[in-house]
Amino acid sequence: MTTSFLSISLSPPSLSTSPSSSASSLCAPISLKASCFSSLTTKPIILFYKRRAEKPRRKLVAVKSSDMTIREVMEEEEEGPPLLDLDTDSRPRRIALFVEPSPFAYVSGYKNRFQNFIKYLREMGDEVMVVTTHEGVPQEFYGAKLIGSRSFPCPWYQKVPLSLALSPRIIAEVARFKPDIIHASSPGIMVFGALAIAKLLCVPIVMSYHTHVPVYIPRYTFSWLVKPMWLVIKFLHRAADLTLVPSAAIARDLEEARVTAANKIRLWNKGVDSESFHPHFKSHEMRVRLSNGEPEKPLIVHVGRLGVEKSLDFLKGVMDRLPEARIAFIGDGPYREELEKLFAGMPAVFTGMLGGEELSQAYASGDVFVMPSESETLGLVVLEAMSSGIPVVGVRAGGIPEIISPEQEGKTGFLYNPGDLDDCVSKLKTLLLNRELREAMGKASREDMEQYDWKAATKKIRNEQYNAAIWFWRKNRAQLLRPLQWLAKRLFPSPEVI
Repeated sequence: MTTSFLSISLSPPSLSTSPSSSASSLCAPISLKASCFSSLTTKPIILFYKRRAEKPRRKLVAVKSSDMTIREVMEEEEEGPPLLDLDTDSRPRRIALFVEPSPFAYVSGYKNRFQNFIKYLREMGDEVMVVTTHEGVPQEFYGAKLIGSRSFPCPWYQKVPLSLALSPRIIAEVARFKPDIIHASSPGIMVFGALAIAKLLCVPIVMSYHTHVPVYIPRYTFSWLVKPMWLVIKFLHRAADLTLVPSAAIARDLEEARVTAANKIRLWNKGVDSESFHPHFKSHEMRVRLSNGEPEKPLIVHVGRLGVEKSLDFLKGVMDRLPEARIAFIGDGPYREELEKLFAGMPAVFTGMLGGEELSQAYASGDVFVMPSESETLGLVVLEAMSSGIPVVGVRAGGIPEIISPEQEGKTGFLYNPGDLDDCVSKLKTLLLNRELREAMGKASREDMEQYDWKAATKKIRNEQYNAAIWFWRKNRAQLLRPLQWLAKRLFPSPEVI
């Protein structure tokens, strides 16, 4: 009687998170050894099986039988990189950030996002270089290396500074820094420079999409420019190894426009500084200032850039319906002068830019926060208002419904239908006239925001999304090398194994 035994040894290629390692590791051979032993003779059989990352994955299943049959089962390979635990790779990295306009001088929704991102990257031990527009760049920021690039004003939005950041000085600085990954804000002008430098230095590049420019274009310039703008966005993000978006709504818009592959669009989790924006900053003096000396009146607050795309003129109709209420606009922008004319003779206060503790007091001292902008990619000011303990009435558009979800609506805030003045006024009245409800919703808003932590959001980008970008980058590089590998095989064929 003859007995048989089969042993299989399978060694998959390892996934290194360092971009400097050879891309050929994605096509590393896998050796499979099958040995057949009988009581009469011993004839070892060695099989070599090579797997390429871009082809379907093969799984070999051995069946113990008299004829020594090996069955091969085909399995489709995953489209994206393997899922990694957040703590899989915690080694320090060298990260070059290209941010336009400056997160230090220009007030926008992503200012706090990038400042906290830099702060926590440094806390995690990473070396960080920040290339940004030259105005207002501080001498030091949590130990990050800061480089200012000469800028020019945007033709359609004079207060937005732009820069290509592709001078020999900046290229040399980035080359000396030797980044493991480049991360650029998009869309803009600087992202082109970041892309060129990434390709020149052969470094993975991540682009984070923060401003929904195709929505803004009709309000600032010609509508026929929307289609060319989408083409520019597609060019940029198809060249990137990964795209980060602030909300699922924007991710859907990019997927519908086929900007890049769906598995290359990832969410940058929301966060809020719950210590800087807290109910204990409530101030009677600030309320007197915001209400123009009438602190006993119901007070509506709006914080943000005063731009035409923010639909702030909608609030004129709202205030016409609420004669007892007062409204305060905290912020500045190109639309401020027109807004002041629009609200002339009405109980409206324009404070201009506020920062630090004054800004924290402004949030916490209002009764209700209103957000009429339909073009928000997320709406970080909504998060800050809720963290400050005041309920929000916002438009059901953009990224705002992701902050006040259907499950939370009526508990932490209200949403109104876009352009529906009656709906908006009704929900504002409900809160302004019911102090008990207002305070309960404010407390629930604060509790809801305490779960959103910038440190956790940064950790996910650093340990998961950056790893995914490196994986895609190495895969693309392997595909580019494939013709050379094919040619090498033809010129230098390997001997057959018998």
